[in-house]
Amino acid sequence: METTYRVDGPVDDEELTTLHERAFRASGHGFVPWSKRLKRHSICWVTAHRGDQLVGFVNVIGDGGAHAVLLDTVVLPSVQRQGIGTALVTRAVDEARSLGCQYLHVDYEPEAADFYERVCGFQPTAAGLIRLG
Repeated sequence: METTYRVDGPVDDEELTTLHERAFRASGHGFVPWSKRLKRHSICWVTAHRGDQLVGFVNVIGDGGAHAVLLDTVVLPSVQRQGIGTALVTRAVDEARSLGCQYLHVDYEPEAADFYERVCGFQPTAAGLIRLG
């Protein structure tokens, strides 16, 4: 089945919450008001669909200027390794560029380095983090 992609398309909160729970094997966090969060904090987001099913998502937040941050890249486990994540990130990069961003940052776990660096073209950088909770 063909995968279609939408930039800034409507998001069903329940569906996106379920996608995250399935992909990240997390439960118990409950309902997330994605639509409200995206409208308030994002400069763009991209969704991937097969038929009516949401199978992938990525979010981009920004500072209103040169810098943007890629967040929440997620693909349904049953369709991973089929190029959907790469297509999501590629579309997010293109959209951030078209919106005037000059830098797109991303944080990732070591096991995702190959995907972000070799496949998507991100350069590793030093970064800092303070855990707030």
